[in-house]
Amino acid sequence: MSSPVIILDFGSQYTQLIARRVRELQIYCEIQPCTMELDALRALEPAAVILSGGPASVFADGSPTVDKGVFELGVPVLGICYGMQLTCHLLGGRVEAATEREYGPATIHVDKPVGLLAAFEAGADVDVWMSHGDRVAALPEGFHVVAKSSNSPFAAVADESRRLYGVQFHPEVVHTPRGVEMLRAFLVDTAGVTADWTPGNFVEQSVAAIQQQVGEGAAICGLSGGVDSSVAAMLVHKAIGDRLTCIFVDNGLLRKDEGKKVMEMFADNLHLKVIHVDASAEFLGALEGVSDPETKRKIIGKVFIDVFDREAKKITDAKHLVQGTLYPDVIESVSFKGPSAVIKSHHNVGGLPERMNLSLVEPLRLLFKDEVREVGKAMGMPHDVLQRQPFPGPGLAVRCPGVIEREKLDILREADAIFEQEIRAAGLYEKIWQSFAVILPVKTVGVMGDERTYEYVVALRAVTSRDGMTADWARIDHDVLAKTSTRIINEVRGCNRVCYDISSKPPSTIEWE
Repeated sequence: MSSPVIILDFGSQYTQLIARRVRELQIYCEIQPCTMELDALRALEPAAVILSGGPASVFADGSPTVDKGVFELGVPVLGICYGMQLTCHLLGGRVEAATEREYGPATIHVDKPVGLLAAFEAGADVDVWMSHGDRVAALPEGFHVVAKSSNSPFAAVADESRRLYGVQFHPEVVHTPRGVEMLRAFLVDTAGVTADWTPGNFVEQSVAAIQQQVGEGAAICGLSGGVDSSVAAMLVHKAIGDRLTCIFVDNGLLRKDEGKKVMEMFADNLHLKVIHVDASAEFLGALEGVSDPETKRKIIGKVFIDVFDREAKKITDAKHLVQGTLYPDVIESVSFKGPSAVIKSHHNVGGLPERMNLSLVEPLRLLFKDEVREVGKAMGMPHDVLQRQPFPGPGLAVRCPGVIEREKLDILREADAIFEQEIRAAGLYEKIWQSFAVILPVKTVGVMGDERTYEYVVALRAVTSRDGMTADWARIDHDVLAKTSTRIINEVRGCNRVCYDISSKPPSTIEWE
């Protein structure tokens, strides 16, 4: 694989978007904090460096900066928004507060087609997305104007002799229509980076890395049946075969027939060594009478660790623990802004590696979610496994507000299965981020036949999203909702009313707890 493109993060909300756009070009990149030591950056032998945007002003006290040696590494450097302002500020230019903040769509006029704008003709007008309150007022020595807008006389600048470039706009956002084309022009045409970050190459390199890490030893994996743990397990199995043992813990909070489906898929069809542990009684016993959402999560996490630890100790030669950690988790831990103050309970299998004295194997830690699916596809994994909607770690516990009872879980499982069937039948399953049922801790009066009923309410939830950070409620055809409601009320004993959740995130969350 070629040398990486390094993105130095100055706290922009778009930093991950830059990485995703670069990866879409099949170019490997990493996000590092702007505080990274110059020697550490040099040791990575970057093919190019991108300085992200950020919310600060370069002339404000305590604003993030970077070692000026970055501009002397001899590799192309691109500054985006704050990154451009900082470049000019550090190299002798002048940055000032703009008289009018420029936010939203703008048009730049190309003076010289170089760097990001190499694919455009001189004199072309190009639509971009701006988001800044400061602007460059004077360029450093050696720089010249590449493009300008009505509010930014230096909308794009370059020092071609040193291969230093800056843009005031954001090429990484979808609102800059030809932004990916611009990034390709900078990375491929200007920087000469090789586009060899492909799923097939990743599989090949990961298998070799796993074999080197594990050696002749054995590994265990907590298999949930979700996309992340499934692809991680398949990668490790490809590397070490039956020296990987997967432990599938049935906590009694799974969807209808989940345990059966997981065993059929992974043990029977994909030929992984899987131990099925039915610990439903243990989990539900620990949750009895508990209604607080965070307490539920903590109980589920603790019991999971106890059960997994107990089963794993039976595999005496295991020295490694496989986890499906993804790149956003890694970015969060090294972010310039610092790790999140609040992390959801029961994230992966927290606490297990230390408790069991195991070394972590995280084969997906460099991948975004969509890349995980592509890697799974490259290994020949079934489409249905790779396109499964996300399912929360605590399972149906967060879809059963209030006290958890077996009767409520049974109602919820049946209603949820019907909703999934109808979503799939309507061709919506892969267009929706998540769709599921929730059972409410209230009963309402109904009439069935000529008799009065007093039964539970089921709420249906379906959202559209790109990454789960924000979400909007899905505008499902009323006929689909009507058929789902009719089937649930007719086929699921214990439910006499169905509602549809039309709240977005924010202010609501996707899950109810």
